[in-house]
Amino acid sequence: MSPGRPEGPAPIRRGRRLAALAALCCVALAGAAVLYRVDPAASGKYPICVFHALTGLHCPGCGTTRAAHHLLHGDVAGAFGLNALAMLALPVCGYWVVRRSLAWAGWDVLPELPRRGWMGWAVLVLVVAFGVLRNLPFEPFRWLAP
Repeated sequence: MSPGRPEGPAPIRRGRRLAALAALCCVALAGAAVLYRVDPAASGKYPICVFHALTGLHCPGCGTTRAAHHLLHGDVAGAFGLNALAMLALPVCGYWVVRRSLAWAGWDVLPELPRRGWMGWAVLVLVVAFGVLRNLPFEPFRWLAP
């Protein structure tokens, strides 16, 4: 083989991964288009939160779909009002998904986010604390509820 030419099935694998990544991007865009057009607060076409239906309490994820709808319409304040934790986590999660997807497709161009052993526990504590605080019936925590 010549020095500049890749060997073996790697180019085929990369092509398939790029095609799969492009298909997933199309599905994500289609989902965003549906979420943009169909208001979760008014339509009744989205799944309900089982935790909220059974307990009457707001889980840490309650309001995320409605927040994403507001965000797609450019209403950042409305999105934060429905789920502040999800909106704060969105840039980090978005970067992680893009970085991992590109690396999986063969383009390892973005730096890895720093990871420490305690970070997973810190995220768990943060999510649980957010879930508890958003259900407290007095100020200043009442604004955390969707």
